[in-house]
Amino acid sequence: MTGPAYTADLKEVLTGDRDARFVWLCNFEVENQWAREYVGLPAARVSATSATVQRMEELGVLLAEPADCLLLDRPLDDGYRRYVEKTGLGAPVELVTRAPAGADGTSQAVLDSPELMDRLRRIARDGAYLMPMGNSPLEQRIAQETRLRPAVPDAATYERVNSKIYSRRLAGELGLREIPGFCCETVPQLRHALDQALSDGEPVIVKDAYGVSGKGLLVLDSRKKADRLLRMVERRAGNTGDDAMHVVVERFLPKRFDLNYQFTIDRAGRVRLDFVKEALTTGGVHLGHVMPAALTPTQHETLAEAAEALGGRLHKDGFFGVVGVDALVAADDLVYPVLEINARLNMSSYQGRATEQFMAPEGAALARHYPLRLTAPVAFDEVAGALGALAEPPSAGTGVVITSFGTVNAQSGASVPFDGRLYTLLFAERRAELAALDQRVAHALGRFATTERKP
Repeated sequence: MTGPAYTADLKEVLTGDRDARFVWLCNFEVENQWAREYVGLPAARVSATSATVQRMEELGVLLAEPADCLLLDRPLDDGYRRYVEKTGLGAPVELVTRAPAGADGTSQAVLDSPELMDRLRRIARDGAYLMPMGNSPLEQRIAQETRLRPAVPDAATYERVNSKIYSRRLAGELGLREIPGFCCETVPQLRHALDQALSDGEPVIVKDAYGVSGKGLLVLDSRKKADRLLRMVERRAGNTGDDAMHVVVERFLPKRFDLNYQFTIDRAGRVRLDFVKEALTTGGVHLGHVMPAALTPTQHETLAEAAEALGGRLHKDGFFGVVGVDALVAADDLVYPVLEINARLNMSSYQGRATEQFMAPEGAALARHYPLRLTAPVAFDEVAGALGALAEPPSAGTGVVITSFGTVNAQSGASVPFDGRLYTLLFAERRAELAALDQRVAHALGRFATTERKP
């Protein structure tokens, strides 16, 4: 086995050099930076799961190659690093910030770490690239101050193409089948959109232009709820003297399932469709993926054509790199190829190397996380002990890969008990076998599901 080519292929697309050395920065909350100048729905700024999202940066350990570096605000658990090495994928060099990240994430923590910045300057002298999940002014400043070469477009381009308003307008301009809805950039536009969308009595969804994974999303299933929202935003506009409002309003469509597909645009504008997966979601919150997606050849071709069209336009607008797109198959089997464009790395991107390494040619895979309920932090070896043989690397297209362990203890100290997440990839020879494997993993982790747990 020569090992997976997924990351080397990505490096070639972005830099022209399959052997380029990347410094990975998995800044999962980069949308917060893009959203800073855009008024959205009235909501609390701090999420209860923000600590968990911060620790998801550890997902980069399986995407980075051994010669690469991974920026982290905490070192990997020693047992987990040994586990990653055991998979045969190898673990990158860890570059850890001086102190744990605060509200602005690891990027700011890197900038606040003089010794680490000096080390990045030394790495930059050998021609290394900075590879963030998405680029914002913080990541751009790291590249400028260390002279790491950016492997991605500039921050302004990322901000422009990652708005849900941009997504809707682009789909309309390209003639792609759209979810009925509206783009709103002022409070009066929102009132008009809700009046129109609720006229038939069906519920609608209001989404922040830069919301992500269930944040900045509101379901309105009655006129009463819509009027309550309008009163809140009109009061805010009156207090600030600014009626700006950056949201989209969309109707609900009966659907068979959600989709996520990824394509990559090289610097010359060539587009490559990487994969299509069924997305598992609840209330707009991403829970995982099943692959391959259960699509007909015609449905797959619809997505391939959409990827080509979207990629060409994104490149014209200055973007190159990885693009993830949310889509759906409606109850009538029609494909709606653009719910929103996420022109950045996404959860599926981080699974690429492991999927290529362990998924059988005709096999299936399930990406999901398991909730743990803990009274105290646990070490990776304790979780591996509970999994037993399931903690061994997959063999013959069957088994489990743990893709992030830091998320297990991310919320420790906030409360007792606290909630943790163990992120995984499950592999089986056939899709029907994934459910049984899933049940085995959930049962093995059952000891962590109660508030009373013996050491």
